Amino acid sequence: MLVIIAQICHAAAATMKKVNLNDIPWRERKSPKGSYHRFRRDVALAFQSPKTGPKLRERPPFEVELVRLPPGAKSFPFHSHASEWEFYLIVSGAGKVRAGKLTRSLSAGDCVLNPPGEAHQIINSGKEDLTYYVIANNAPADFYHYPDSDKWGLSFEDVGYFRIRQVKYYDGEE
Repeated sequence: MLVIIAQICHAAAATMKKVNLNDIPWRERKSPKGSYHRFRRDVALAFQSPKTGPKLRERPPFEVELVRLPPGAKSFPFHSHASEWEFYLIVSGAGKVRAGKLTRSLSAGDCVLNPPGEAHQIINSGKEDLTYYVIANNAPADFYHYPDSDKWGLSFEDVGYFRIRQVKYYDGEE
């Protein structure tokens, strides 16, 4: 019995992966007009490197990023997810979170939980960078809705973004 337990523990230890946040480069993303501007360290992406240990058998069940927003920037357009939960832990700076019809102030130590179906957005309203962690479940597929632009997106096999128009029930069927 002890041999079996030792084998299980050895197999589990063989898949352990480790990264150091300071070794993950900041990646910049900026919209064409600059309203949306962020830098991020994608921890989940770093775990895909063979330098962090053995290849994972499957996708991790969560996503982790450290995000830095310059003053006046928004992290992303106001949007909701159909199947993804997002948790934010504010590390430094000041800002606002827009969620549903509410807007609330953010400061270091604040924690925000956005469930599926609730539109949300983070805005840096301070004079220095706003830094926060994002932890989200890693849904295998997700629909996004952007209420301000009435746009939809789908994260599954790189489908992309689209707009929906109303049609008759049998349109395109016969």
